[in-house]
Amino acid sequence: MSTFVLLTITGLGLAALYFLVASGLSLIYGLMDVLNFAHGAFLTLGGYAAWLVTDATGSFTLGLVCAVIGCAALAALMETALLRRLYGSHVPQVLLTVGLLLAVTALVRQVFGSDARQLATPAWMNEVTEILGAPIPNNRFLLIVVAVVVYLAMSAFLARTRYGLIIRAGVENRPMVTALGIDVRRAFTLVFAIGGGLAALAGALTGAINNVVAPDQGTSLLIFAFIVVIIGGLGSFKGSAVAAVLVGLLQQYANFYGLVGAGDLIVVLLLAAVLLIRPQGLLGRASA
Repeated sequence: MSTFVLLTITGLGLAALYFLVASGLSLIYGLMDVLNFAHGAFLTLGGYAAWLVTDATGSFTLGLVCAVIGCAALAALMETALLRRLYGSHVPQVLLTVGLLLAVTALVRQVFGSDARQLATPAWMNEVTEILGAPIPNNRFLLIVVAVVVYLAMSAFLARTRYGLIIRAGVENRPMVTALGIDVRRAFTLVFAIGGGLAALAGALTGAINNVVAPDQGTSLLIFAFIVVIIGGLGSFKGSAVAAVLVGLLQQYANFYGLVGAGDLIVVLLLAAVLLIRPQGLLGRASA
């Protein structure tokens, strides 16, 4: 019983991490029809920004806040200076965002080296709390709480604010929103800033869990984030949350009860099944 509890809670922690990354990706694609591979760069930059500020000030919380704000600003700058010229051109978008991911990863490796850097975190994060006999690392609870707070805050933002309504309407029917005379460019920039901030938050928390940050941490997380977005439904914020829980729990259970690496195989099989049975994703809408 204790093993099952441990696997479930750590699986939910992994799901929370996937959700933080995938939610921004889902919004960006749903509103702007952009496959943003540069999202992985903000995962890496968020981790290193948190490490730099924490190392200089001794405050992990301040490092987390600075990472989110800094990467949100960089994401907004990237959208206005680079991507805005390429809307509707999918191949140039992919080439640009993949190029940015590779360039940022290489730059981080050049500046800070290829070796992982240790990220100092508060002592309580490295302690454990026993639940039904299972010792659960406190940092997993932090991940779950942060993901729930982000989900509730984003749900309220999308449902109750003017920009949130524009974003939701744009996801459903962007040409109609434009025809009504609403300037969606500001909403585009805001969505990119939110996505960059969430990616930085996930990158910093990844460093907190592993106690280290590394140049390639963004690439590995990005792969599973895209899988979560596709399974949940492109453009569906709620779908990303549901898919993240499924993927996180399946990975944990399969890796423990199955063979080594079975978790990744199960996730790929789930992706294949969803694409065959419901190509628009669990909560996505089929195109006409």
